[in-house]
Amino acid sequence: MRRVIVGARRPADVAREVESLSRDGCRTFFVRRVAHGGMLDLERLGAARYAAGLQATVELEEEPAALAAAR
Repeated sequence: MRRVIVGARRPADVAREVESLSRDGCRTFFVRRVAHGGMLDLERLGAARYAAGLQATVELEEEPAALAAAR
C-alpha cells in the first residue's frame, strides 16, 4: 500500500493530483497542512476526499508536536 502526501495549495489542484494518483492505484492520501488546519486546509481536504472516492483513506497531515505545543 502506497501512502502519498499531497502538497498542492489550491483545492482544484489537490483534486487533480488525487485523481491522477487514484488512477495509478493509490488509495491512501495525506493532505499537507498549509494553513495550520484552518479553512483552506479543510477545503483542500474536502476536495481530496471527493476526488479520491469512497474506497480511499484521506486525512490531513499531522501537525508536528513542537508546533502544536508552541501555539
